[in-house]
Amino acid sequence: MDYEMDIEPAGPQVTVREAEPYRVDFKLSNVDLSFANALRRTMLAEVPTLAIDVVEIEKNTSVIPDEFLAHRLGLIPLNSKNCDQDMEYARDCTCDTHCARCSVTLTLHARCSGDEVMKVYSRDLVVTGERANEWVGNPVITDPEGKGPLICKLRRGQELKLTCIAKKGIAKEHAKWAPTAAVGFEYDPHNNLRHVDYWYEEDPAKEWPISENGKWETPNPPDQPFDYDAQPSNFYLDVESVGNLEPDAIIQQAIYVLQTKLAVVIDSLNNPDGHEGANGMAEDEDMVGGAVRSPDAYEPPEGIDGGGFTAYGANGGRSAWGGGTTPYGTTPYGQNYGY
Repeated sequence: MDYEMDIEPAGPQVTVREAEPYRVDFKLSNVDLSFANALRRTMLAEVPTLAIDVVEIEKNTSVIPDEFLAHRLGLIPLNSKNCDQDMEYARDCTCDTHCARCSVTLTLHARCSGDEVMKVYSRDLVVTGERANEWVGNPVITDPEGKGPLICKLRRGQELKLTCIAKKGIAKEHAKWAPTAAVGFEYDPHNNLRHVDYWYEEDPAKEWPISENGKWETPNPPDQPFDYDAQPSNFYLDVESVGNLEPDAIIQQAIYVLQTKLAVVIDSLNNPDGHEGANGMAEDEDMVGGAVRSPDAYEPPEGIDGGGFTAYGANGGRSAWGGGTTPYGTTPYGQNYGY
């Protein structure tokens, strides 16, 4: 017996349109707008990479101040291959200052002895000591000359000697840890869903040309009734790496970060009290006046009645500093305004 079945793809679908060493352009289908946007934001800000975080300057006789020099060094992209698995965050490491598990040490020593201007590039940074793997910490050099970004220029007799400590981080902490230079994101190029209201002077069709992504979709006929329940399902992403991670690694690590975050949320919803005891309540909490109180909950200082005490005034306007007086003098914030 033959059955006619219309099999539709289930789950997310990915169509790679262009792939380059530092860029990938793909179409993401059968997902919600919230998921596609969450993936974009995660690739931008939450994929861990390696960047120079501490600069110990031993000698700097160039015209660039130490602060500017440290800032320029921090923005130099470093190879971050497998740093998400092989390295620890400095805040989670058990070492005193830094070690091979949480950091990479780079040194730079340059001195100009000729009459011509000496240019110092990122290629002059040398990785010293142990590190998590054989790639992590190497400066990213993509230019044909093999020099990398320019750090500074030295005249005759000027010298630069310093040590850099590169650590693992994410772009949400600082932009120097960003794995991407840009992430293009578009859906509904023909504006069939009318999510965009174009501003125009005469003709919106001429002033707002359709992007290349419009070739992958069909515009709705003008006489077709508008569907208010329609939802976007095709998303076009263009991920451009700065060179510290390959584009496919950025996408895979972003998906892993999303999975981890969702797992934490699901676990918190299923077990909000942590681990439960025999009476069905969390063992690390106790009962105070019939209410559950955590051990780290706030308690008013002794001798202060909780009935009229707030953080801004207590018992007739007396704050923790006494009346309306603070260490900075008398201010109106210690007075009683009937809170």
